[in-house]
Amino acid sequence: MPALSIVSTPIGNLGDITRRAAETLAAADVVLAEDTRRTGGLLKHLGIETRLMSAHEHNEASRASLVVTMLREGKNVALVSDAGTPLLSDPGARIVREVVDAGFDVVPIPGASALLSALVASGIEAESFTFHGFPPRKGPERAELLEEIAASPRASVLYESPNRVGKLLADLAEAAGGERRVCVARELTKMHEQFVRGTLADVATRYADADVLGEIVVVVAGRSVDAAAEGEVDALAARSVADALLAQGQSPSAIAKELRRRMGISRNEAYRIAQEAAGG
Repeated sequence: MPALSIVSTPIGNLGDITRRAAETLAAADVVLAEDTRRTGGLLKHLGIETRLMSAHEHNEASRASLVVTMLREGKNVALVSDAGTPLLSDPGARIVREVVDAGFDVVPIPGASALLSALVASGIEAESFTFHGFPPRKGPERAELLEEIAASPRASVLYESPNRVGKLLADLAEAAGGERRVCVARELTKMHEQFVRGTLADVATRYADADVLGEIVVVVAGRSVDAAAEGEVDALAARSVADALLAQGQSPSAIAKELRRRMGISRNEAYRIAQEAAGG
């Protein structure tokens, strides 16, 4: 029965292609690629001449219908991203969903993943973790994400562009506290692969004015068990801070923001304490 194969490809080192991935790409009738030029180079390296077709965020809807049509015609289709495992911060989810809804199989072909490579080499406890993809650049969505990471007991993994990684680290340090551990992985599996590990304060300083090149993965440690156990004490201290700020004429919203900045507590908890201090 024809199927859609989701094929992981190398994130840098071409030696990371699996035998099964190469065989799947060679056997497919069509390979859907985010960037046909980039994937074309990989296929050429492997000696594969399978037909290439673009599938990116701007044409995903039409490609989804076309893939279902091709499967109904008995063709096998493979989907790849520019690098790594497809659908993780890459297009393809709609294609998979429509293929499943049409009753065809979706077959994962495991392989390289920047997310997992960074996580396992980070030195950060990752028995459980949350993958956030690329963070919002600004606005309340970014603030909410930073607060979620600060409050989470799980490790957090993010992708970021090299020209914005310094700002992300500075914002994380402010939200989660400068002592929280972090690892910045750059150019994974490539010649200039690099891991920078340390506290958010130290690593943010290192990247503040640095000229950074290459693809970036950031792994942030979860909130420690000790910090979580101190929640009740923190709440009392936070209420004391809130009362002092209220006496200075600060508004509840300004107090909540300051509580989040100083004490690393969640948005909801900060607003609750600020409202209680204001008698709301």
